[in-house]
Amino acid sequence: MTIARYLDASLAVLSRMRADLALTDLVDAAAARCVSAIGAGGKVMFCGNGGSAGDAQHLAGELVSRFRYDRPGMAAIALTVDTSVLTAIGNDYGYEQVFSRQVQALGRAGDVLVAISTSGRSANVLGAMVAARAAGIGIIGLTGGDGGAMAALCDIELRIPADETPLIQQGHIVLGHVLCGLIEERVHPRP
Repeated sequence: MTIARYLDASLAVLSRMRADLALTDLVDAAAARCVSAIGAGGKVMFCGNGGSAGDAQHLAGELVSRFRYDRPGMAAIALTVDTSVLTAIGNDYGYEQVFSRQVQALGRAGDVLVAISTSGRSANVLGAMVAARAAGIGIIGLTGGDGGAMAALCDIELRIPADETPLIQQGHIVLGHVLCGLIEERVHPRP
């Protein structure tokens, strides 16, 4: 792998994303779903493993703190951050339930879950999606490759057109930033 080859691969994925008008429409629909939840007093919950856990925390922070400009905070939470809760659930119920248990405890009908998985096959993320569906919580999935089992559980699937984990993760954070920007502009328009 050379630097130039990696950057070319990254640009190719971004070019495919930019050319995919259906993906653009889905991002807009995802933003509308989140705006509706926040506007009704609900929240956006994020979950993922590994690098996707980092993305979950990053994107929740963009909504709670700020993204591009100062404005009131918006209700968002990453289900990846409370080590006492994660370890208690993992110990008592198993790692596969670390997110589903939190969705059941914290989520309410009308909220949104943003589930992040490069493979679309993470058992604990899938469990969170099943719990969200049972509770009337909207589900936005950030996936890649063929979408895995997540594809069938999403209300809105934002699939990155790539098969390599690092390239999928780069696409996730790009779409995550677009999503946060749209939410920010629609919930708290810049004066």
